[in-house]
Amino acid sequence: MTETLYTAAALIVPLVIAIVFHEVAHGLVANALGDPTAKERKRLSLNPLRHVDPVGTVILPGILALAKGPIFGWAKPVPVIKERLRNPRLGMMAVAAAGPGSNLAMAVLGAVALGLLVAAIGNQQPAEWARFLALNLQNFLLINIFLALFNLLPIPPFDGSHIVEGLLPRALVGPYERLRPLGFPLVLIVLVVLPWLIPSFDPVGRAVIPPVNWLAERYLELTRAVAGY
Repeated sequence: MTETLYTAAALIVPLVIAIVFHEVAHGLVANALGDPTAKERKRLSLNPLRHVDPVGTVILPGILALAKGPIFGWAKPVPVIKERLRNPRLGMMAVAAAGPGSNLAMAVLGAVALGLLVAAIGNQQPAEWARFLALNLQNFLLINIFLALFNLLPIPPFDGSHIVEGLLPRALVGPYERLRPLGFPLVLIVLVVLPWLIPSFDPVGRAVIPPVNWLAERYLELTRAVAGY
């Protein structure tokens, strides 16, 4: 039980930070491109309570982590009204890309911070607080990379779907938009239910994890450079 709580404590804080900044990035870019809806509704705050969904941000990711499944979650979506953007088509693409972009930027910060911690410890036996901080930073790095690439999947309601929508010929935008109400139930079935029923069915492991691992290694090269290795 103690190990479970330790693992959960080192997971929840990095996950909440990653998701909150992801959502705020959407709102900041929307505001810059003409839609102040998020600002008007006070959703540009970094206060987690304004963004955290108890189930999507804490409970579901925690259960998936303990079950060693794909860790994903969601926050309360930052409101964006496409029609208020100066260029709705390109604007929604930029707003959508801002979330994953913020996660990749935060992963850089996590890699640098982890390298500085390793350099500070040196060859000494790390104290308990240092091991816990290192685990938080490792989780922060991996969670941000995973959230970035996972959200770029071109499936509603993920950010990648808005990017794809902006790239589609205008004649196909309407039919694609009509898929949105089916997106979230489909995601739960494909990514959670089917892998649980059929262990060999692992779309995340085959489509998302390989690029996540490749990118994580690039970030860890930065960590090693900062640490002096």
